[in-house]
This record gives sequence, structure tokens and C-alpha cells, in this order.
Amino acid sequence: MEKKETLKITGMSCAACAARIEKRLIKLEGVKSATVNFAIEKATVEYDDKAVSFKIIDDAIKKLGYAAERIEEVSRDREKEQREKEIKQLKIKLIISAILSFPLVMAMILPLVKIDLAFLHNEYFQLILATPVQFIIGFQFYKNAFHALRAKSANMDVLVAMGTTAAYFFSIYNAFFVPHEQGMMMKELYFEAGTVIITLILLGKYLEAVAKGKTSEAIKKLMGLQAKTARVIRNGREEDIPIEEVKAGDVVVVRPGEKIPVDGIITEGTSSIDESMLTGESLPVEKRTGDFVIGATINKFGTFKFMTTKVGKETVLSQIIKMVEDAQGSKAPIQKIADRVSGIFVPAVMAIAAVTFLIWTFIVGDFSSGILSAVAVLVIACPCALGLATPTAIMVGTGKGAENGILIKGGEHLEMAYKINAVVLDKTGTITKGQPEVTDVLSLGQMHENEIMRLAAIAEKSSEHPLGVAIYEKGKGEYGNIPDPDKFEAIPGRGVMAVVDGKEIYIGTRKLMLDRNVALGKTEEAVSKLEDEGKTAMLMAVDNKIEGIIAVADTIKESSKEAIEGLKKMGIEVYMITGDNKRTAAAIGKQVGITNILAEVLPENKAEEVEKLKKQGKFVAMVGDGINDAPALATANIGMAIGTGTDVAIEAADITLMRGDLISIPAAIQLSRRTMRKIKQNLFWAFIYNIIGIPFAALGLLNPMIAGGAMAFSSVSVVTNSLSLKRFKPANLHR
Repeated sequence: MEKKETLKITGMSCAACAARIEKRLIKLEGVKSATVNFAIEKATVEYDDKAVSFKIIDDAIKKLGYAAERIEEVSRDREKEQREKEIKQLKIKLIISAILSFPLVMAMILPLVKIDLAFLHNEYFQLILATPVQFIIGFQFYKNAFHALRAKSANMDVLVAMGTTAAYFFSIYNAFFVPHEQGMMMKELYFEAGTVIITLILLGKYLEAVAKGKTSEAIKKLMGLQAKTARVIRNGREEDIPIEEVKAGDVVVVRPGEKIPVDGIITEGTSSIDESMLTGESLPVEKRTGDFVIGATINKFGTFKFMTTKVGKETVLSQIIKMVEDAQGSKAPIQKIADRVSGIFVPAVMAIAAVTFLIWTFIVGDFSSGILSAVAVLVIACPCALGLATPTAIMVGTGKGAENGILIKGGEHLEMAYKINAVVLDKTGTITKGQPEVTDVLSLGQMHENEIMRLAAIAEKSSEHPLGVAIYEKGKGEYGNIPDPDKFEAIPGRGVMAVVDGKEIYIGTRKLMLDRNVALGKTEEAVSKLEDEGKTAMLMAVDNKIEGIIAVADTIKESSKEAIEGLKKMGIEVYMITGDNKRTAAAIGKQVGITNILAEVLPENKAEEVEKLKKQGKFVAMVGDGINDAPALATANIGMAIGTGTDVAIEAADITLMRGDLISIPAAIQLSRRTMRKIKQNLFWAFIYNIIGIPFAALGLLNPMIAGGAMAFSSVSVVTNSLSLKRFKPANLHR
């Protein structure tokens, strides 16, 4: 049986560590895929539990020198504790390392300003200060380097351990085995190089750990929304119980100003609900008996009771948290480039450092410069920034999307969305509200309009199509209880067939009538007039004779026109796809400013139309809300589901728009473009830093201490640049 596990990984120091774990896991028999994210220290492993056990996976990670834990076994509080503990330990190490390094730095700086404190240059004094920094505080680098080399690979820790050790033992050699030269004030000691490098790397790691904590603030915010208790009715009495004890089927009471604890359906009362935490929509939503309410949203006014339908991990909020976590843990395609580079980078750097040492020592004849230049190469080339460039931006970007009601399933979708140059919009429920109403009933035969409406309501009672539902609701409102038809059949894309009171009734398009050999007579003029008004005109035939026309109109969502204008301004082509006839579709298109109209498209052919656009070289986003949109959503380069739509559509989509309108589409594309810009900036900085820094170090133009500082600064700057995404405000969401 195929299983998917998310693991918390501890002990990673750079992207090369993540690449090594990933490589090892993929080699295990039975493991289908493995993704390790250095930024959030998590691994996602898909495997066949008949071929490989979790213990084997766990042992493989431990053999590499890392610790792994199932994410379910790590409570959120414990994860927070671990992170805080790690930051605290780094802080203590950093302070001790800085205190011990300070006199060594002063020994180097003070002579430059003609101040000479002899004890600072004493080799025993410097040795006493440098040794604990090198081997106690720096022990983690040796430990991680050992595990890396044992696994026949190399990472940042190998570079740091080699570089600082070389500087340390070269200083000991000069201090105790090289005679003091006449005329020289002091011996050439480089203890400060190793200690300062370790101190600066610890500073970088400390700042990085603090910054990385901020990248997951979106998750923390979402989790903070959850109610802690619920007021349930048990044994006829109201009881306040912990949220964890609420069961499906419980009746919960919610008073004004309180958070709705879990998901459910209102059974008694009405209210206005603030759903802004999920949708980004500031206006409260009116709710009445039978309406669905979402956990963590806020009850503004009325008191109501609701029956719980989803609790625990099944609630909408829990699903959103999981979706955001999965997205933050996933890899964008562009990251794979960085991963491949990181995999070969460290061995390449070690080779460059060795060549640098050999040239300086044997060609130039300067052993001291050879050591220092090789150390500088090893230190400046640490690939931390490269490993953080993409995942930190993805984490902040997906979190920012969630804050604005844009749920992105994976990093790859956030990355790819910036390429969108064509958007295909489903009409019903997407451009329109999806709640059509009957506007006209016309009699074309012997039958009275009331009788046409009654028969149509019975015929459409079992229909799930919005137009059919509108006819049924109209009949129910006029005639009360509507009986079931004797027979019912839905004809996809055409209409319905039903038997009522012994009469065979067809309601639907002209094509349906032609298919059933029903003579259309003089219907064309009446139908055309209604369609020119943007109404959907349905013909009704009784016993193979046209008896009437029922017109239904669906109102346009308030923001549809604005969103479509926004997309056009961004240089994106907008298409509308619908099963409506061309004339009706054109009328709707005119109202919202769409000229590219794909009309009379059957549900099963929507995916084909999307495929045609892709073959024209367009990068297509499909936006829909219904079950019949799912194939097209899956076919498109990016599928976007309206959050108020069906679960099937949401499942098939790559991005879910919780607001239920189109204004989030340009916002999602803006967010993708901004995130990609940050990723490219980060990667450019990480690459250019190494491209410039390594030659400088190799030529002896870069002090090892400066190299250590630059390396630390590089990692922190990448994370900080990603965090600047938190200031992003999609223009179309904040009117």
C-alpha cells in the first residue's frame, strides 16, 4: 500500500545536506519519491509500505547523521519549543564565541593604529582563547562533516571544518615550530581567522533561524484563528467543552461576537458572519437555516444553533492549514536547478581550494598565502544562500496568498502562474452568481403559462443544473409542494426529459428539439429576442409539440467586470466558455467586456477547448466551480477553482480562490510574478556572490574573516529579501 509521510529533519546545515538525504532516500527500494526542504527542515516521502518500512527510512536518515521524526508525532507546541531552544542555544554559543574572539581580533587591529599590547600577541594566550571556539563551540561542524564524509559526500560543514582547522594548525606550527625572525614584532598567527569565521557563521545561522521562523507566520496566524472551546448541547444543557471533544452531529450554540468553533449547518436562527479570515472579503455574509458555516469565522450579530458536520482535521480551516503546509514544503521547478548546483558545488570548491593552495605554495612560493587563500575559498563558497533562495520565497508567497483567500497547492503552481497569458472563465457560477432566476414564461400553443410553469417545475425537480434548479424553485414558490416526475432523464448539454401526468416533456435547447424531431415552428423570433437580452431561453415540448418558452437569467457578479479589465491590463487574453448558445453568450460577454467567447460547448468538451488553446502556444489558466469543470481544470496549465464551488472542482484545481469571485485571479497572478521576481533576485545574489567571491579569495585578495562575514551576510540577505514579500498587497483585493 502506498503511503505518504512528512518528516521533521534536524541537523541539516545547508542545501547540500538536503540533497544528500533526498538522494539516499530515493535509492531505497520501495520509495517512489522523496523531497527534502532545507528551509523548513521537512521531508516528504512517498513509499510502498510492503516494500520498505518507515524504520528503514528512519535508519537511512540517521546513518547520514540527521534525526527524523514523523510530523504527526511532533506537536505544534513542541515544534515551537524546539525552534526556540535552537535559537537560544545558537545565541549562547554566539555570545561565548564573540567574547573569546574579540581579543584575537584586537591583536590584529590595534597595531594598525600604533597601539601595542604585548600580551595580546602571546601565542599561549591566543591558543587558550582559540581552542574552545575551534573544538567546543565548533564541534557541530566537525560532527556534521564526519557524517557527510562517511556518506561519501560533502557539505558546508566540511568546508568550514577544513578551512578553520587549516588556519588553527597553521597558527600552531608558526607559534611553536618556526623560530622568531629578527626584526619582527610578532609571529604570524592566524588564530583569529578560524575563531571569527566560526563566530560569523554562528551569527548568520542565528539570524537565519530567527528569519526562517518569520516565514511560517502565515501558518501561525491560521492556527491562531482556531477556537479553543465550543458551547454544545448535551443532555438538554449547554456545556462549554474543549474543541478537541466536539463530535460530528453535535448541536453547537454561537452567540454574537463569538468564533464559530467547527464547520456545520445552521439548524436554528440567522446571523451575519465575518469570513474575512478565509476569503479576504471584509463584508459580513448573511446566513440562515440550512446554510453552511465555517469554523474560526466570527459571528457578528444573531444567536444561532448549528449541527456540526466536520471536526478536527476535516474542517475547512484544518484543510487550508494542511494545504499551505504542503505548498510550503513542496519544491518549485526552479529550485531543482539550485539543488543540482548544490550537489556538485562543494566538491568543486574543495578542488578549487586545493589548486589555489598548490599554486600559491609551489609556483608563487608563499606557503602562508596558500593556506589563507585556500581557507578563504572554502569559507566564502558555502552554498547556504543557494539552498534558501527558492524555498523561503515560496513559503512567504504561499502564506501571503492564504492571508488573502488564495490557496496555492504547491510551490510549482505559484511559480508557474506568472507565465499565464490566457484565462478561460466558466460562465455559470464563475462570471455569474450561478443562481439564475426565471424571468419569462411564454405560451406558444394551447397551454396556459401557469400550466407550462407547473409541468416544467415537476420535470426539473430532479435536475442538478442551475437552470433546472431555477425553474423548480420558481414553481415551488408559486405552487408549494412539487410532486416527483414519473420518469426523469438528464441530457448533458441539451436539457432534460421527464414524464409527468402521462405526458412526455422535453425542456432544453434547440438542438434537443431537433434531436427529438420536434418542429420548432415560429419560435426563432421569440427566442432571439430573449437571448439578445442576455437570457437563456429554453424550449418546452409536450408530446413532441412546442408549447412554450421559459427564459432564465443569471446575474453577473459585482466584481467580474473589474477583474476582467484587470487581467486585460496585465496583457492576459480572457475567454468565456459556456454551454449557452452564441447569442446569449455574446450578450453576457458584452456586459463584462469579453470578446473571446467559446459558446455551445458541452461539459465533456470543455477540456478539449482548453487543449486547443494550449496547442496555440498559450499558457492557460482555467477558472471554474462545477463538477463538469474538473476535467478542464486538470487539463489547463493552471486550474483555479472558485472556493464556493464543488469539492471535486477544488480537488482538481491547483489554486483555490476562497472569495468566490474573480477579483482574486489577477491578484494570484500578481503574487506569482512578485514571488518569481524575488526567487530570481535571490538566485542571482547567491550565484553572483560565489562567482565574484571565489576568484577574489583564490587570488589572495580576500581575508578569511571577511569571507566568513560575506557568507553569513549572503544567507541573511536572501531570507530578508524573501520576507519583503510580506508587504505585498494585491491591488485588486484592496479597493
